[in-house]
Amino acid sequence: MADRKLRMGMVGGGRGAFIGAVHRMAAALDGRIELVAGAFSSDAAKSRLSGADLHLDPARVYASYLEMAKAEAARPAADRIDFVAIVARNDLHYPVAKAFLEAGFHVVCEKPLAYTLAEARRLRDLAKRSGRLFALTHNYTGYPMVKEARAMVRAGKLGKINKVVVEYPQGYAITALKTKADGKISNWRMDPAVAGISNCIGDIGSHAENLAHYVTGLELDELAADLSTYIPGRPLDDDGNLLLRYKGGAKGVLHASQVSTGDENNLNIRVYGTLASLEWHQEHPNELTVKFAEAPRQVWRRGNSYNGPEAKRFTRTPFGHPEAFIEAFANLYVEFARAVHDRLAGRKPPREGYDFPTIDDGVAGMAFIEAAVRSSKANSRWTKVRP
Repeated sequence: MADRKLRMGMVGGGRGAFIGAVHRMAAALDGRIELVAGAFSSDAAKSRLSGADLHLDPARVYASYLEMAKAEAARPAADRIDFVAIVARNDLHYPVAKAFLEAGFHVVCEKPLAYTLAEARRLRDLAKRSGRLFALTHNYTGYPMVKEARAMVRAGKLGKINKVVVEYPQGYAITALKTKADGKISNWRMDPAVAGISNCIGDIGSHAENLAHYVTGLELDELAADLSTYIPGRPLDDDGNLLLRYKGGAKGVLHASQVSTGDENNLNIRVYGTLASLEWHQEHPNELTVKFAEAPRQVWRRGNSYNGPEAKRFTRTPFGHPEAFIEAFANLYVEFARAVHDRLAGRKPPREGYDFPTIDDGVAGMAFIEAAVRSSKANSRWTKVRP
């Protein structure tokens, strides 16, 4: 490792922003990253106040991301940021990432990758030309027992994968039905000018798609989607039901919803193979259930000696001391930091690569979102997914 902390900048995530605070906690957890600069809001005054809240040097709290990219690039190499974390709204992901890649910085970006699939493809091309590192924060891949599940699939312990069932039900939006519809969009994720062509599938369905790909390694071929909007006056989906066909013949079912009354953040996955199956629930993340046709099911728990090296490498505390959302998020940052430190030290990447979602995952996610919307508009017609 390099003998210093990495210097992080942030775009978005100012006062009142949930996800910005999560990124800051996750990045700081292992002591390898320090936030030193930011453009925390499109409102210059709010950005300045947010920087003061975080005790940053006022000279490095910027009124815009363009000002920040230019000013940080002009600083001496020993002082400028090493990378930027983009936690702004969907419509800003592409222009902000483009500005910082062109200024020579590595990028960590919230999902979805961009506002449109076309933007995502252009950004992928730019990132590859720039040679900069690019991570996408599909943070649920950071849980140790998700990594254990992926290792089991890769080792062939489930046999040939036949079916994947992945769900992401939430119920928070159902409360909007209790108030008189006033035509206003209370959630920016429901505003197509900001969020893009999808709310539910773009926001949480994309997490479910990525989790299924991460665990199984399967590539989507085509899908049939039925998207619905239950909240009156809102122009984008708040529920989706999808059938999936994977390359190689496996089939899948994906359900994502923000109107599933009583559910909180119930992301879960089941993977069925010819030898065994596995099941994991985000609300109980330290357990992985493995099931067999002719043997008792097993419950694997995080932090034990029987865990594989993939899970152990991303485990911080002994068994019986639960690790959860912030730690999983931090696992993306600690692995991204490893990649940046290797660059700084002139080391070659490990043969197996780095374990964080990349810009290619982001493009695949945008292709999934756009295929789902096209399919639903065509009465659930089977639609190819083309990253």
